[in-house]
Amino acid sequence: MRTEEEQVEALKNWWKENGKSLVLTIALALAVVFGWKAWQNNQRVTAENAAAMYQNLVQAVSLASAPQATDAQRATAAHLAKTLKAEYGDTAYARFGALFSARLFVDAGDYPAALSELDWVLAQSDDSVMQAVASMRKARVMAAMGDLDKAVALLEGLKEPSFSVSVAELKGDLYLQMGEVDKARAAYQAAIADAPQGGRPLLSLKLESLAVKGS
Repeated sequence: MRTEEEQVEALKNWWKENGKSLVLTIALALAVVFGWKAWQNNQRVTAENAAAMYQNLVQAVSLASAPQATDAQRATAAHLAKTLKAEYGDTAYARFGALFSARLFVDAGDYPAALSELDWVLAQSDDSVMQAVASMRKARVMAAMGDLDKAVALLEGLKEPSFSVSVAELKGDLYLQMGEVDKARAAYQAAIADAPQGGRPLLSLKLESLAVKGS
């Protein structure tokens, strides 16, 4: 059995051989723990800041979209949307902000700028719902620019089930603008078939108006 002096000497020798690696291992473990906590805290702060800016943007867009809106209010909304996209571009808030920005550009009659914002959303998000929303808005902008054929072709590629009624209705609207009454009727009928019972009364009115036109 070792004496106390031998045990102490053995411990000293072990520490000489393994102490540095042990300290390094502990230091690395602590760095990982504190680094993870710092990353989580940074993510939380980023999300909170993005959310706060988004709330400000929602309020600014509400003011900027009013009939009595001033140039300063519109400029404020545009600035917030641009900043949100620049500083928090990888968040969902930035994509919603770009949708608001596109709306402001449409209100101002700047359709190319609106398309640019919507294309950015489509490039940034792989969420099918966001893709459907941005694509439908893009189709409306394209239609306003006179590109009705391209707008319909864009809608043809949308397969998100939760938007089947809205997509079919929009296609009917576009076909009607093109003077394609039969195609508009078929699109409205498809929309009504997918819609909840009594859920889209305006659709029935649109379809009935085509019956009047065809008589």
